[in-house]
Amino acid sequence: MIKDYVYDEKNQLALDLYEPEKIEAAIILIHGGGWFRGDKNKETALAERLSADGFLVVVPNYRLAPDHIFPAAMDDLLEVYDWLTASDYPVNEKITALGSSAGGNLSIELALQKGIPAASWSGIIDLYDWVQNHPEVVPAMNQKPDFDKQASGKIDQDGSNDAFYKWFILNYVNQDTELLKQADPLSRVSNNSGPLFIANSLNELVPLSGVYKLQSALAEKGVPSETKLITGTVHGEGYSDIAYQATVQFLKDNL
Repeated sequence: MIKDYVYDEKNQLALDLYEPEKIEAAIILIHGGGWFRGDKNKETALAERLSADGFLVVVPNYRLAPDHIFPAAMDDLLEVYDWLTASDYPVNEKITALGSSAGGNLSIELALQKGIPAASWSGIIDLYDWVQNHPEVVPAMNQKPDFDKQASGKIDQDGSNDAFYKWFILNYVNQDTELLKQADPLSRVSNNSGPLFIANSLNELVPLSGVYKLQSALAEKGVPSETKLITGTVHGEGYSDIAYQATVQFLKDNL
């Protein structure tokens, strides 16, 4: 393992690398946290599991809101991709991505913009339309006392929380609805987008509307996708054991 490699000197952003015995492909593993919290160190267990399955695992930190609003986080992940393709690792034609929640959003962006296969677990997809369609929802930060201390797989497992969902979406764009239009990944679906694996629970924090819109937009452009809808309220890495094998199989099949 290579710890804290600085890929962006200007912003002092680092990544961790988990090297398998034999590299079959690379995967950029992106932490969640609503674009305002989270850290690469929370991805250790999942990174080790992916490495055992033959992936060179790249786990980056990226700039967080509200100090750094959209497109900062997205730009950082695009830089990670460019760094990886320019590295000495023999993975140029075999790069994938996986992220949960806000990390799922950023994983989707890599697929849409770089044409690589990617997977999203509870990715935040429906931004502008959802906010416009829910004027009655008053944005509110998550008030749980242990919120900042919970492991990734235990955060936001209680079902929908529209007030919090609206809060972190607007926090990502500094309350600017015009910028929110630009942040919406649906606007970047194209014929050159990469195939996507999209997982979501049926009654969780992230609304299913984004899953349906993204899959429809991909199909319209002739881009394959696979959706896994999971019973219950579990969010993101909370259902990793359920989604893991199908995710890895999809990514490897689409390299």
